Amino acid sequence: MIVDSHHHFWNPAQRLYPWMGPELNAIRRPFGPDDLAPIAANAGVDRTVLVQTVSSIGETVEFLAIAARHRQVAGVVGWVDLTDVDVATTIEGLRSGDGGDKLVGVRHQVHDEADPDWLRRDDVQRGLAAVEEAGLAYDLLVRTRELPAAHDAARGHPDLRFVIDHAAKPRIADGPRDTEWEHAIAPMAALPNVRCKLSGLVTEAGWETWTQEQLEPYITRVLDWFGPERCMFGSDWPVCVLAASYSEVLDTIRKVAGDDEDVFARTAVRVYGLTS
Repeated sequence: MIVDSHHHFWNPAQRLYPWMGPELNAIRRPFGPDDLAPIAANAGVDRTVLVQTVSSIGETVEFLAIAARHRQVAGVVGWVDLTDVDVATTIEGLRSGDGGDKLVGVRHQVHDEADPDWLRRDDVQRGLAAVEEAGLAYDLLVRTRELPAAHDAARGHPDLRFVIDHAAKPRIADGPRDTEWEHAIAPMAALPNVRCKLSGLVTEAGWETWTQEQLEPYITRVLDWFGPERCMFGSDWPVCVLAASYSEVLDTIRKVAGDDEDVFARTAVRVYGLTS
């Protein structure tokens, strides 16, 4: 079994995506389950985790409904407002709705917040406690700038499962070493409640010039720090198609990590509690 722990769906005709600038025009079109199904099947991917793209309860409701109707989508990492005093009630409402049993995690675009210490805010800390109480995971969409606050958040909630998306987006295009990123992410591996996704790396390299050799030192460092049992494969489809096909992303991770069952299935199943 292969689990893709990170992909998206969207429809720009129905919703505004503030992060989708002109440089992303190539993917400014609808992507949905019928588009992914044959691509994932060709790559041998059995199950997937669908991840939020905007700060919208409405999108989360839509994603859960999709998961209820498409067996391939085994889980949804949705969005809730962590700063809302009623966030626990919001989570309860999502779980009681259509596909609510597929809600496995929560995410917020932390790296788009002006405040690098957003994760340290008292209201956010209260929201993370509600996510923990609900038994969900929390995906960290951060870059190097936000990693110190992410470290404090993960250390302060030792029973909450944290997942670093896209290995915190190292600057692969700048060369084989990003020492600032290394110094910031390595301490995260010392926290047993933190996992890391091997996802979104091709688009951190040169979109038209990336090679496996460019990605390999970054993938290897993450595997060394966290161990395969705390790493998981994610395609980041359809963002990845800016630089590589779905199968190219999968094959590149496989060539570096090997056919490791933790990386390609078990870690995602454990962290997100995927059951069907």
